[in-house]
Amino acid sequence: MSSPRLLRAARFAALLSSSVAAFAAAPIKPDHFLGAKPANMIWGYFWAETPPVLTVKSGAIVEIDTMDLTGITLEDPEKFFKEHNLPLDQPGIKDLIAIKQGVKPTGIRGHMMTGPIFIEGAQPGDTLEVRVLDVKTRVPYAMNMMRPGGGGIPDLVPRPYGKYIPLDLERQVALFTDRITVPLAPFQGVMAVAPVADRGKLPSGPPYADIGGNFDNRHLGKGATVYFPVQVPGALFHVGDPHAVQGDGEVDGGAAESSNTVILQFFLRKDLHLTAVRAETPTHYIIMGLDVELSRAMHKAIAGSVEFLKETQGLDFFNALSLCSVGVDYRVTQVVDNTKGIHAMIPKAYFTSDKPAEPYWYKPDATYVTAR
Repeated sequence: MSSPRLLRAARFAALLSSSVAAFAAAPIKPDHFLGAKPANMIWGYFWAETPPVLTVKSGAIVEIDTMDLTGITLEDPEKFFKEHNLPLDQPGIKDLIAIKQGVKPTGIRGHMMTGPIFIEGAQPGDTLEVRVLDVKTRVPYAMNMMRPGGGGIPDLVPRPYGKYIPLDLERQVALFTDRITVPLAPFQGVMAVAPVADRGKLPSGPPYADIGGNFDNRHLGKGATVYFPVQVPGALFHVGDPHAVQGDGEVDGGAAESSNTVILQFFLRKDLHLTAVRAETPTHYIIMGLDVELSRAMHKAIAGSVEFLKETQGLDFFNALSLCSVGVDYRVTQVVDNTKGIHAMIPKAYFTSDKPAEPYWYKPDATYVTAR
């Protein structure tokens, strides 16, 4: 005989499955489109004084093209595509060539990003809720790069190496070799808001606990929601570093770097006041720990998980830490930046009874500034 607890879990799974299916089937109608054109790109840094390229209201849905320039040279931007028999007139490839020709290097090593986007009414102390409604790879290839001194085994890489990876977009797989295919799972490696003005230009290479950045967290794809503490008026949201697929750790220094179209919905939260970026998927809450030392990143992820469980579930310190050890997975996000990442995956199913977990952080009755 099934226990009441198991029956509740089964009902939860069925409800979650049906709600996810309904969500996936609903057509997405963006309110705005932000193309990957030279005028819409910022290369290498987050800055409070970067002029926004789009202004939106809370609740707006925005379709955004994001690009990665790995393998493309400034001297001959078309050479890479000709070598791999890729048509120069394909929209995504045309955008890549135009960006390489039209966006000047800033001298700051970092990512090519689309934005920033200004959210009306956003002020320091607010939270910007960003829902990832969809992510699709928009070019038929990816690149994976490694170099001596980089990645998780920097002492063992003898020379720089770049791997060109064809993508079968119809089958949604990466053709790694003629015998190896890897299912695509596209996501954006970089999502962030701008820092306060006195921090100047922050390179996009590492992630930052309070603004986001280069998390390289593969779980932040379609269906994820990310929460950013707003630092400056308008938030100034940036997105870039598109990946076609990546493993936890990103251990050689890169993912399957590609170009994506991502559809995001922005909500301004006046009721929520965070000090660090947090995230969730339909099945998990995600707490991220960051530090130059992986052991300290783990310490921060555990401590953050304990605080989350105390705040949201009413557990005391000892029960919160016990649950972290008994039922929470801690995964290496990436080891490729000077700042390394650990992310805690906390299952929502632990906290449900007869209905799916609420999709909004902390407050199921959260009010949003502007209804669509």
